[in-house]
Amino acid sequence: MSFSMEVKNELAEQMSRSRHCQLAELSALISHEAGLCVRDGKTVLRFESDNPIVQKKYFTLLNKTTSIFEDGLSLEQEDAKEVLTTVKMWKETDVGPQICMDVVDGLLLQQTCCKRAFIRGAFLASGSISDPTKSYHFEIVCKSRAQAVQMQEIMTSFEVDAKIVERKRHYVVYLKEGAQIVDMLNVMGAHVALMNLENVRILKEMRNSVNRKVNCETANISKTVSAAVRQVEDIRYIEQNMGLSSLPDHLREIAEIRLAHPDMPLKDLGQMLSPPLGKSGVNHRLRHISEIADRHRV
Repeated sequence: MSFSMEVKNELAEQMSRSRHCQLAELSALISHEAGLCVRDGKTVLRFESDNPIVQKKYFTLLNKTTSIFEDGLSLEQEDAKEVLTTVKMWKETDVGPQICMDVVDGLLLQQTCCKRAFIRGAFLASGSISDPTKSYHFEIVCKSRAQAVQMQEIMTSFEVDAKIVERKRHYVVYLKEGAQIVDMLNVMGAHVALMNLENVRILKEMRNSVNRKVNCETANISKTVSAAVRQVEDIRYIEQNMGLSSLPDHLREIAEIRLAHPDMPLKDLGQMLSPPLGKSGVNHRLRHISEIADRHRV
């Protein structure tokens, strides 16, 4: 089972106690996964999700918030009107019914708990989340830009940086940061999935930290080895072309020790000098030798 399906299974079991939150979640399901059509001259509201757990949540919310107790994906005119009126998507006007199913009436989303329920319903209907062991990506697919903008505004009210991108005639509201996806799982009430994601994040951060340290140490070792090789080459050049005896006593001493111990760290080289010398002092003398070699190469 995918991580996304695990999240949806957990969310499907969440049921708000308050009717206003139930209506907010139902409105999200209808907005994202239902459509109107005409059948035999009658208006039909059809719920289009083929996911059994989403269908079950839809039927449960219908039963709790309306007088409809049938488990049918299609609701004919009177039932359709009742449901859409209940979630404020159907309004009677002087010129006939006004129906708006993309953007949900703000009256249903005034309280924070209702916003949480709304996001939960939208994710159940048309959301997905990637396997956190591979990447961090949370998204909710919307039918229109207006619907996407509303979803973005609701998500950002929980202090996450939700963005919108157009994809194949749809608009996708998404998050890319692991910490923000954790926050959104908490907002929706997917606490088991949240813990699983946090465990993955901790493990990945530990691995990244170890890799950074290993890479840093490898780079330092490589730098040290390269410097030692260059120092030996400079000393050999002076030995072959000028003779080490041409060097001042303090430089000749460190040159001879470096030739005898080409792999030894500077600190240890310094302990072999008489008197002993610190790492920076050894480095200064070797750099001076390199400068002498460079001047005679020109």
